[in-house]
Amino acid sequence: MAEKTDLEIWQMLQHPVSRDKGFTLLMERYKERIYWYIRRLVINHEDAEDVLQETFINAYRYAGSFNGKSKIYTWLYKIATNECIAFFRRSKKTDIKMVEISQQLENQFSETGAETSETILLKFQEAIQLLPEKQRIVFNLRYYDELSYEEMEEITGSSAGTLKTNYHYATEKVKNYLNNF
Repeated sequence: MAEKTDLEIWQMLQHPVSRDKGFTLLMERYKERIYWYIRRLVINHEDAEDVLQETFINAYRYAGSFNGKSKIYTWLYKIATNECIAFFRRSKKTDIKMVEISQQLENQFSETGAETSETILLKFQEAIQLLPEKQRIVFNLRYYDELSYEEMEEITGSSAGTLKTNYHYATEKVKNYLNNF
């Protein structure tokens, strides 16, 4: 049996009889990609799993409202981004500090016996986590996921000009952080 296209999956999501099967196919296709996007933003595996679960719950809940004008993955990224923002807001209430995030990153690398390149990667991740929320999201979408500014517009609701500015400032802040360590 040939693999379903995104259009076929979307069509399945629109019909009550095939909705569950379409959703299963959607999850199989995009779960890993969306997980790593979320994981880079929230750092902790357990938190990323929780945000991923909320993302797919909302995707299922609002599958009927997806109009097919954008790509399915940009629609999922938008849901994931909104869930990450909600997570950040909840985290602010519980006062997660950068020291805790840095410690989580160090623990991840110490398990593998961090070497010089991993130390640089750790500092790189710390720099990204220090970015303001919007810049961090834009940086991750552009740098890691290599999305176009048009796709990022659909996900964030911001203009391409604003996204380019946020990405520029984010890259400058990351460079400055790395130059000072």
